[in-house]
Amino acid sequence: MADGIPGIPGLGAVRRRLGAELFARVAGPRGPAVRTRIHDTPGPRWFGPDRPIRTVHGDASMFVGGLRALLLQSLHPLAMAAVAGHSGYRGDPWGRLQRTSTFLAVTTFGTAEDAQQAVERVRAVHQRVRGSTPAGEEYAASDPHLLGWVHAAEVDSFLCAHRRYGARPLDDAAYDGYVADAARVATALGVLDPPGDQAELAAQLDAYRRELRATPQARDAARFMLLNPPLPWAARPPYAVLAASAVALLPRWAREPLRLPYLPLVEETAVRLAGHGLTRTIRWAMTPPPPPPPQ
Repeated sequence: MADGIPGIPGLGAVRRRLGAELFARVAGPRGPAVRTRIHDTPGPRWFGPDRPIRTVHGDASMFVGGLRALLLQSLHPLAMAAVAGHSGYRGDPWGRLQRTSTFLAVTTFGTAEDAQQAVERVRAVHQRVRGSTPAGEEYAASDPHLLGWVHAAEVDSFLCAHRRYGARPLDDAAYDGYVADAARVATALGVLDPPGDQAELAAQLDAYRRELRATPQARDAARFMLLNPPLPWAARPPYAVLAASAVALLPRWAREPLRLPYLPLVEETAVRLAGHGLTRTIRWAMTPPPPPPPQ
């Protein structure tokens, strides 16, 4: 059977359609052309095929890690004010997701030249993002200290999600390597002394905690991301699983200010199982099916 697997006619078509819809959401209308350029352009890369960053950033667990990162990052009032004032996360949430996913893909898998150009574009945008919080605190997106928080929250989230939901979780030495790989990108973006392993990452997150609080902007963003995503109703149930999986990975100190629930028994049973089911489905849909056997 050319389209599907024995006993399930048309499953291959369903897989292709679901994979195309997911890819369009995260990569945008130019996604196929961008993917071809990223993976097929010859030239040296920042990271070789055996580097942990490729394993982590190429896995479906990134869907969970990305949402966790946004929730965690929102706890810094300066970062949240910059997002609320300049990112367009409400008016164009999918555009923001597509820009972020493209940046991650280019710096992880693309040529060194394309990766450097992507970094320079982001740094140019950061130079223009300035303002003040509702409380009157001034911020600049190019501030290395603020960039350090955004980086630490992102790397911790991707690592935690991969450890929980990755197809092939890594050992501690490889996860240390992932943090070190991510530090290369962070340094290029302007982060000073980014963490180089898991111990340094934990210490840096702990050092930022005294600066964190949940502003009304942060709680509003959490409600928007978790309860009111711009999705058709048919997509709401799987998104609810994604949201619950992301929240379950947050530490309690991050949940309480955002007024997010803590249900350890449910999270360790129903949420974990549902999260594994969702990431397996995403992985299946976005992995090209094997070619049909010769006739």
